[in-house]
Amino acid sequence: MLRIKRVPTVVSNYQKEEGDEGGRLGGGCGRNCLRNCCLPGAKLPLYAFKRSNKAANEKAVLSYENKEPPVPFLDSLLLGEWEDRVQRGLFRYDVTACETKVIPGEYGFVAQLNEGRHLKKRPTEFRVDKVLQPFDEAKFNFTKVGQEEVLFQFEPSEDDEIQFIPNAPIDPENSPSVVAINVSPIEYGHVLLIPRILECLPQRIDRESFLLALHMAAQAGNPYFRLGYNSLGAFATINHLHFQAYYVAVPFPIEKAPSKKITTTTGGVQISEILNYPVRGLVFEGGNNLEDLSNVVSDSCICLQDSNIPYNVLISDSGKRIFLFPQCYAEKQALGEVSLELLDTQVNPAVWEISGHMVLKRKKDYEEASEENAWRLLAEVSLSEERFQEVKDLIFEAIASGIEEPDSVNLSFLEKPDVTPQSLEDVDALNKGSQPAMVSV
Repeated sequence: MLRIKRVPTVVSNYQKEEGDEGGRLGGGCGRNCLRNCCLPGAKLPLYAFKRSNKAANEKAVLSYENKEPPVPFLDSLLLGEWEDRVQRGLFRYDVTACETKVIPGEYGFVAQLNEGRHLKKRPTEFRVDKVLQPFDEAKFNFTKVGQEEVLFQFEPSEDDEIQFIPNAPIDPENSPSVVAINVSPIEYGHVLLIPRILECLPQRIDRESFLLALHMAAQAGNPYFRLGYNSLGAFATINHLHFQAYYVAVPFPIEKAPSKKITTTTGGVQISEILNYPVRGLVFEGGNNLEDLSNVVSDSCICLQDSNIPYNVLISDSGKRIFLFPQCYAEKQALGEVSLELLDTQVNPAVWEISGHMVLKRKKDYEEASEENAWRLLAEVSLSEERFQEVKDLIFEAIASGIEEPDSVNLSFLEKPDVTPQSLEDVDALNKGSQPAMVSV
């Protein structure tokens, strides 16, 4: 078994170390949690979104037929409730006081000095060679958070109209999806989307949960509000299904990277390969509707996790563009194949770092932050060119076989690939020769 020692992120004020007493005592814990002891009579705001069948690449998908929602989702509800928790003193530190800068260079990597995310926690071992691991009730999970840490329930509307209910009962029989704060935030408005929280799903993507995340991105309607997902083995630290999200009002480097079109499905989803970026990955965009786009990406993710390949996902552009990165940094770290210089930074490159938001834990690294240093770290995350080609083949085979009508995905590579206009210099030299090891599958 491959394990690494790392400092776990504290996402809740009720989080316990692995190995400590994992649960709360029955009969009423007195902490106002989301378990049977405290759920009876509990109420939380409910935002019910309208399922939209409009094309994912149309602006109309964000306007929901130009009907004003009962409460502005991003500004008034999500960020408003987040600010309320700031006033209540629920966060471990003031993230707005963290130093942040754009690193000079072609890519515009964002560096943030966040020393608070790993303070006062002892290192724990974490298995990195299994992307799929069973849910463990004894370890921390999101049913143990306090109800005051939950902002609202996020569910599809029963009558297909947007609704907001300030005090809606929590129905244990129909496990709600909820949005909760991360008490160790990376950025302003950092929250967690936890699908069907009471079902205690392990950290693995399925079609329903991924579509829920796209609806949240679309409902926010702001291209700078992104959602991210880390699989186990790719620096997810809690094995309870969740997405992360926050707002940063600058484009991420990955969003500016050029790409080469590979194919387009008959459902209208264009699949491209990222070019001239330190981490190899795929971009999915378009689709006849949001569900078409969601299904292609979620099926790709399911293929990776079933093949034991760690990966990260970035949902960008209000749910219209999705980046998928298979990665191997944690395994290389466990095998002793990462330089001491990089290990000393204590940076575990997950979805935000891969996207270009470098969360640094030492003043020295922040002061010396450069595009070259960011590139050097991220190049260690990427699969080799040969291995990435193998993973692409797995994904396209899964997309083709996972659809009822075999011809519903066009996997013809005979047409000349399209390349987006390259606004960036090709600085791939540091990435050449990188042959990272992968978990055997």
